[in-house]
Amino acid sequence: MLLQGEKMFNWEEFLDPYVQTVGELKIKFRGVRKQYLKKGLYSPIEFVTGRVKRRESIRNKAKLRGYTRENLSEMEDIAGVRVMVQFVDDVWDVLELLRKRKDFKIIEERDYINNQKASGYRSYHVIIEYPIDTIDGFQIVNAEIQIRTLAMNFWATIEHSLNYKYGGLIPEDVKARLTNAAREAAQLDSEMGEIREDIQEAQLLFDSPQQKQDFKKENGEENELW
Repeated sequence: MLLQGEKMFNWEEFLDPYVQTVGELKIKFRGVRKQYLKKGLYSPIEFVTGRVKRRESIRNKAKLRGYTRENLSEMEDIAGVRVMVQFVDDVWDVLELLRKRKDFKIIEERDYINNQKASGYRSYHVIIEYPIDTIDGFQIVNAEIQIRTLAMNFWATIEHSLNYKYGGLIPEDVKARLTNAAREAAQLDSEMGEIREDIQEAQLLFDSPQQKQDFKKENGEENELW
């Protein structure tokens, strides 16, 4: 379905600021991880991904939520960045990092970890206003930052795929399995959290240049690219 007046709507021009926003945020958050590692510290950020919402997804959400061509820029998640972490405790550490930053303004937080959705979805969402500079001047762009553990992300990715496959009407038997899987994913996060310190110490040891070299020698991989 087209937005009202979309035939005259320049999608590329509209989405360019969101592309810039996602690109800048990914660079900044990856830089945070690099700073931790350079100091020999454990990084709460495991990796960072990002995307600009597809046109069809924007159209569907606009229809569902009543957005028009005039107020489409108020949609909060056209620009999306996902910060992946290993442990639930890392979510709160990343959240504190975000709250301290001066290069964007947090306008809303949504805690789906302590208040998970009925479907079993867990994540922490932070809605921000991000300033960018373009050749046309200064602009504020809405963006959504999602903070998830690897287990949360695996479950959410599967649910998203199934929702797409079934047009949002997942069969009850599949939905029940998803709910069970959500409980198992939460249990996995809990168990990993119990041995977090041991895992972190092991990872820091293994990430040292000498340890990597020793491992390669032990496994006959001296000539492999790392």
